Amino acid sequence: MIIQQGLLVVLLWVCLLHPCLTAMVFSRTTDQQPKSFAARGVGNEGKALHRQKRGWMWNQFFLLEEYTGSDNQYVGKLHSDQDKGDGSLKYILSGDGAGTLFVIDERTGDIHATRRIDREEKAYYTLRAQAINRRTLRPVEPESEFVIKIHDINDNEPTFPEEVYTASVPEMSVVGTSVVQVTATDADDPSYGNSARIIYSILQGQPYFSVEPETGIIRTALPNMNRENREQYQVVIQAKDMGGQMGGLSGTTTVNITLTDVNDNPPRFPQSSVHLRIPESSPVGTAIGTIKASDADIGRNAELEYRIIDGDGRDMFDIVTQKETQEGVITVRKPLDYENRRLYTLKVEAENLYVDPRFYYLGPFKDTTTVKISVEDVDEPPIFSRSSYLFEIHEDIEVGTIIGTVMARDPDSAAGPIRFSLDRHTDLDRIFNIHSGNGSIYTSKMLDREISQWHNLSVIAAEINNPKEMTRVSVYVRILDVNDNAPQFAVFYDTFVCENARAGQLIQTISAVDKDDPLGGQKFFFSLAAVNPNFTVQDNEDNTARILTRRNGFSRHEISTYLLPVVISDNDYPIQSSTGTLTIRVCACDSRGNMQSCNAEALLLPAGLSTGALIAILLCIIILLVIVVLFAALKRQRKKEPLILSKEDIRDNIVSYNDEGGGEEDTQAFDIGTLRNPAAIEDKKLRRDIIPETLFIPRRTPSAPDNTDVRDFINQRLKEHDNDPSAPPYDSLATYAYEGNDSIAESLSSLESGTTEGDQNYDYLKEWGPRFNKLAEMYGGGESDKDTS
Repeated sequence: MIIQQGLLVVLLWVCLLHPCLTAMVFSRTTDQQPKSFAARGVGNEGKALHRQKRGWMWNQFFLLEEYTGSDNQYVGKLHSDQDKGDGSLKYILSGDGAGTLFVIDERTGDIHATRRIDREEKAYYTLRAQAINRRTLRPVEPESEFVIKIHDINDNEPTFPEEVYTASVPEMSVVGTSVVQVTATDADDPSYGNSARIIYSILQGQPYFSVEPETGIIRTALPNMNRENREQYQVVIQAKDMGGQMGGLSGTTTVNITLTDVNDNPPRFPQSSVHLRIPESSPVGTAIGTIKASDADIGRNAELEYRIIDGDGRDMFDIVTQKETQEGVITVRKPLDYENRRLYTLKVEAENLYVDPRFYYLGPFKDTTTVKISVEDVDEPPIFSRSSYLFEIHEDIEVGTIIGTVMARDPDSAAGPIRFSLDRHTDLDRIFNIHSGNGSIYTSKMLDREISQWHNLSVIAAEINNPKEMTRVSVYVRILDVNDNAPQFAVFYDTFVCENARAGQLIQTISAVDKDDPLGGQKFFFSLAAVNPNFTVQDNEDNTARILTRRNGFSRHEISTYLLPVVISDNDYPIQSSTGTLTIRVCACDSRGNMQSCNAEALLLPAGLSTGALIAILLCIIILLVIVVLFAALKRQRKKEPLILSKEDIRDNIVSYNDEGGGEEDTQAFDIGTLRNPAAIEDKKLRRDIIPETLFIPRRTPSAPDNTDVRDFINQRLKEHDNDPSAPPYDSLATYAYEGNDSIAESLSSLESGTTEGDQNYDYLKEWGPRFNKLAEMYGGGESDKDTS
């Protein structure tokens, strides 16, 4: 429902003065009449419009927030004209918070709030109400919508978006310069009372800053605040609602204010003069020292530029400004010499690069100081009179000739003696030498321009008293040419002349070269060493010549090759000449002069057989002959194979032959001692190469008498061995098989055993070893059988 404006003002006044009074009856306004209210009007068609009167009765539209009572807060009452008070109607509530936040008594229509309401969460609630017949459940009134608006109370203090603000203002600012604006917010209703009306004040930061109460703008309150005195300020601002009156809620924030720098301080040198020292040997660009002017400003406002504005050392020194440290670095501009000047004076100025015109009255923004530089004496190395030397000499000078002299001096005041030497790494062939006392360079070997035209030497000058102090200088020696080489043929010429050549025919063009390099260039002359009836030389006067024939026809059967000596000479002084010999072959040519064959034997060969085929046949024959000779040599070598198989072994060797032994049971080696000295019979020795199966004591037999035929046999074989050319040249062992006269064991034949069978005892055969076991069994067994029979 909409009420009249005058009644709304009265309602607000009553609620503000008496919050506890809520049961107020509102009359309906003419702007919004109840639906059951009868009214007449004329429509567009001239018909009368009827409007039904509405029967709602409103008790309250506003509700205070933050209710603290123990019972549910009473909101208002709904009542219909159709309600007779007999309980036949039922009131129903719907909309925002209906049934939870707001409940209605369905018989009386009283509305209550079930809990505390915060206006900052929701400022108003839209609800719908309806009355229905309890028995038929049909509405007796149309559904109507109403609004419950929450009245605000001052329950929220002002708050700032930031707990701490950061701001800056240039130093030396005028009073009232704006620094920063802070704004607080209040969650209370700004349209209802003074709950949200905020006033700003400064709690900390006076008398340097102030704040505007209505806007929260912080401004400077003191003039000429100097950053160099104080840079940081902390200001506390309070925001209070209720227009700043007593009982209002408040909130605070902190503002950190920094004074930014301006160029209000000129640079100043801490000293009026500075004294520096530097050794005279310092190279150009060496830093001598630094000077610095102090400036209370920072950053861009403290940037300086140093310059030398006066003094007797302006040409000898420079000063460079270092941007990082704002220092002036003094450097050497030209080489120093203690012996020439020992003290220099400079006047150095430091000036700000960026000056604020507002502070010109504080200037000037520059300062000067005096810099005195003392040059210290050091032991300097010798100094050559030139940075390099160039000497030119002819290559035919004699050994020991002086080609030039280098000069050096000691720049120190003592002027000590100097010793000269050559760096042998630059003269590996030791062609030159130098006089250590006066620096004269002379030759120690003959020179040859054709081998090396330039020699780059390095001469060392060192103080005798202090050899560590040394200096090097480059010496370039150019060898000048002397005509000492004779011209020669440029290439090897393979010259031929056709058999059918005619007189005056060109057979070869020759040229020459010369190792010398005369100033006027090369010029050669060609001629014959003697008059030749067959050929002649014609000089072309361009360092070439032509070889011509002097007669018609040549025959390779008569003379196959001609030797033509040609004299080549130059035109330099002294004149050099040489004789080169051309070998001219006589060849068969076709009608066009193309060579076909130059060998005289080629005429005897078949026409269809070429020279290459003849060479191939000859090579095949030679290879076959070599194969036959090698085969014959190998066959002969097999017949006379030396006893020693290894050519590298020159020790005594035993030559083994493939002689059949006594069988597997032969456990004794052959003893050749019997052959050498039959009278000396040694004891039988066991073989070392195998383990004998049975150890037995061999039976000793009486030594045989000396036999001359065995000695003669051995001597004869020894003589043959000494005369054999294929025998090795060192001592060796040769084994021969010689039977001799008879056996030491006497006869083993059984032909006569029949006559002496009864007298024979064959038991000794068992003592002779395993080889005679079978024989012992044969004879021993027969005797046994005989006895038994």
